[in-house]
Amino acid sequence: MSSMDKMSTSMTSSITGMGLGGITGLTTAISTLSCMREQQITIGGMSSNYVPGLSANYNISSFCQRPGQSRRWPIAKAGPTAQPRPERSHSVGALKLSSRNSPSTQYTHNLICKLADQNERRRHQETIELIPQSYYSQTPLKVELTEFYARDNGKEHHTDQYELVNDTVLPNPVLRRGQNFFFAVRFDRINDKQQDVIRIVFNLGPKPCVTKGTRVVLPVNWSTQQSVFQHSRDVIGMGMGMAVSRVQDTSSATAAPTGTITTMSAISPISGIRETATYGCRRSSFSSEPVPQQQSPLSPHGTVERPVIERHSGPPQHPPTGRSFGSQHGSTQNLASVAHDMEKWDLSVQRQDGNTITFQVHVPASAPVGLWNCWVQTHRLGQRENRHDYKCDEDIYILFNPWCRDDSVYLDNESSKNEYVLNEQGKIWTGTWRQPKGRKWIFGQFDDVVLPACIYLLERSGLEHSERGNPVRITRAISAMINAKGDDGLMVGRYDGEYKDGVAPHAWTGSVAILERYLTNGGRPVEYGQCWVFSGLVVTICRALGIPCRSVTNYVSAHDTNGTFTIDKFFDKDGNEVPNGPDEDCYDSCWNFHVWNDVWMQRPDLPQGYGGWQIIDSTPQEAAESVYMCGPASLEAVRRGEIGFQYDTPFVYSQLNSELCHFQEEESSDWGFVRMASNQFEVGRKILTKNPCSEDDEGDSDLLEITHEYKAAESPSPERHAVIASCRGVQRLQQYYEFPDRSTEDVVFDLVDIEPIPYGQPFDCTMNIQNKSPEDRTIWCVLTASSCYYTGAISARIRRSQGEFIVRAGQREALKLHVTPQEYMDKLVDHAMVKIYAMAYVKQTKQAWSEEDDVTLDKPKLQVQTRSPPTIGQECGITFSFQNPLNVHLTDCYFTFEGPGVQRPRQIRFRDVKPGEFLSYQDKFVPTRTGDRNIVVTFSSRQIDEIVGCATVNVIG
Repeated sequence: MSSMDKMSTSMTSSITGMGLGGITGLTTAISTLSCMREQQITIGGMSSNYVPGLSANYNISSFCQRPGQSRRWPIAKAGPTAQPRPERSHSVGALKLSSRNSPSTQYTHNLICKLADQNERRRHQETIELIPQSYYSQTPLKVELTEFYARDNGKEHHTDQYELVNDTVLPNPVLRRGQNFFFAVRFDRINDKQQDVIRIVFNLGPKPCVTKGTRVVLPVNWSTQQSVFQHSRDVIGMGMGMAVSRVQDTSSATAAPTGTITTMSAISPISGIRETATYGCRRSSFSSEPVPQQQSPLSPHGTVERPVIERHSGPPQHPPTGRSFGSQHGSTQNLASVAHDMEKWDLSVQRQDGNTITFQVHVPASAPVGLWNCWVQTHRLGQRENRHDYKCDEDIYILFNPWCRDDSVYLDNESSKNEYVLNEQGKIWTGTWRQPKGRKWIFGQFDDVVLPACIYLLERSGLEHSERGNPVRITRAISAMINAKGDDGLMVGRYDGEYKDGVAPHAWTGSVAILERYLTNGGRPVEYGQCWVFSGLVVTICRALGIPCRSVTNYVSAHDTNGTFTIDKFFDKDGNEVPNGPDEDCYDSCWNFHVWNDVWMQRPDLPQGYGGWQIIDSTPQEAAESVYMCGPASLEAVRRGEIGFQYDTPFVYSQLNSELCHFQEEESSDWGFVRMASNQFEVGRKILTKNPCSEDDEGDSDLLEITHEYKAAESPSPERHAVIASCRGVQRLQQYYEFPDRSTEDVVFDLVDIEPIPYGQPFDCTMNIQNKSPEDRTIWCVLTASSCYYTGAISARIRRSQGEFIVRAGQREALKLHVTPQEYMDKLVDHAMVKIYAMAYVKQTKQAWSEEDDVTLDKPKLQVQTRSPPTIGQECGITFSFQNPLNVHLTDCYFTFEGPGVQRPRQIRFRDVKPGEFLSYQDKFVPTRTGDRNIVVTFSSRQIDEIVGCATVNVIG
């Protein structure tokens, strides 16, 4: 029997039986019939030779072999010079080549080859249609491409501003828990629902575990798919939108059950294909931009008639919870069932187009936040050992979701979310309680270095991945990792003015430059920062992770080191402060201002009513659990004095409610010192944050005082005394903090408030004295002006005046201290602060009095102006200017310039500035984002620093 007869017989029996053996025989026959033996690139399991439309470009000279021959040999052209190949014999029935080189004979040979090949292709197509897809390939599905629609999902998840989402090379999905997202997978062939098993796996951390919630395995269940529309062609790369329609799956009679997750959004058209090592296809990004009319190398050849797909023209309508689920008929029972399902991960098939399947995944509102990765596992039914695992290239960032009611950081006020989650810039308040100064700060939480830095810091914190769904644990870890004291954190704190081996705290304009330096230096702590810089970093990290956060400044902030709820300061007989007390073991301090953070969350670990704003402090002061961290402490618990609630509530309470106690050396005292009269409500004088409804680049009208949220009315109350007594614990110490008998006091002292002082100008310190007694009084008094750090520590004495004089009965006197610029200019330190101490002692009645105050010198403001309206992608000029207030040269000068979407942090060296010179510097920038953009600039030199300017510019497209 000839080979052709054998093949015909095998094919006939295969088609007739169509059993398992018949199908096997049929596939064997097709394989035998194939006349192309070279290795072929297949599309969807079909050789590219059999793609419809290829025969239209048929070249007759390429078919010089009969079917069944192992190789096609090239043949000479027809004509007088053609040479026959008599040594090659063809199979039975082939034409014998004549020894005479006849064009007619050559043509006939080519013609039979062409006709036989066309017939073979027709038979192949007829036969392949008889084979069920399940037997077309016995190998597992293999992933060719994946697409997470980072930008489209980002719009629904309020993450479209992240630069990682808009990356032009490989966009990373940034998603919020408690919502659904879409992603598509293209396989190497059409899947068989009965034989192909598909699982989508999400992992978090180095050792993901299902029982700990850090590994999620989601099987593809076709019985719960939603209105899937199937089409036999692959549409990736064809520019076809992935909008979901309510079209029934023609390949299955199973309808989507009521209550399954329903899409509410349209995925934008696909604009390209990602490059892979296996298939060599390239994808730049997926966007809503028009797709060029270019066929993908993986697309079918020729014109393909496509079904009409319903598209959503309007914006998606979401329920108040921000989730997209539920039956359109609103069944209460179904909604309850869906609500239960929302508490766990869920996967549904949203659409199928040939080899491409679009999935919808629901991330529960309790999922751990962090950097997840995705795997696609495939195998044939019953052949799990022959499994194919594909790891998706994209890193998946899952964040907290203030828009989701089920998330513990849910915030219902839209303007509050815009401010405390989405606002990239703000103000951090410094100065004194009488003269608050708002320092503009670029948080930059959407910069592409921020989320990677956040993830790395969480890894360094040692916090278990399974606990990273709890904002209480996350924020406590953040408070520990910002500072580099004791746990090798993000930034080194320094307060003594020596910054030569790093960057001075006042030179930073925002958080991005710090986080970028941290990453590029391999996680080495950045030098240097202070509490207000730490607070700005906390805002950046918390907002980047989706936790609502604000910066809060407490003016006259206590640091009680011995648990007495007092800030003890000791002075000798001459009025000089005794550092660290007489026994050198008192390290109490009272900071002119201290900046911490409030984060918004529920507190299920506390009784009801103690959720909302929680206080965390990233400035290292006291170690908690052997680590320098503080909080979260419930703001409401602090206000009520409920110091028994976690975390670190007593310490926070003491910062706001301690008493400022001055002790002066006194020979008649049993223990050598006597307490002097002071204002017990001096601590926590004013608490400020930025007003979410106001912006002020020129002044400070955008401050919001929130003292009432932290403290009760300023009046002694039994509750407050009871709290302090319970914290002190040792009642025998109370005698040392009692005031002396004040019934004999008849002289009134007052330290006059100082008006704002321009930098480089003289000022006066004045103490008024009024004798209310009918007798003369001999009074010893001292008035001192010293430069100080904002922590309250004295840097250098500027000037001091003391004396003893008589104040006549019923008379008034004033003691004045005049300070010139020459006396203070070379002694000032950070923030240009001056501390005033006033003390007095009446000899006749032994009345003792003391008071202290702080004042800052106002430095010139840096003017920032653009020379033309900024346009995205075009160069724009900008000018920085101010006048040198000093009569000396400024050396080692430099500007620091930053603005989200305008300019990444940049330092610009500048020449020396002459005395009194009006400085003007011009630079350029190229905006990358439209809308209102904030620019912050600082100027620093050896002689004067912390000259800050800011401006808001509108960038047009």
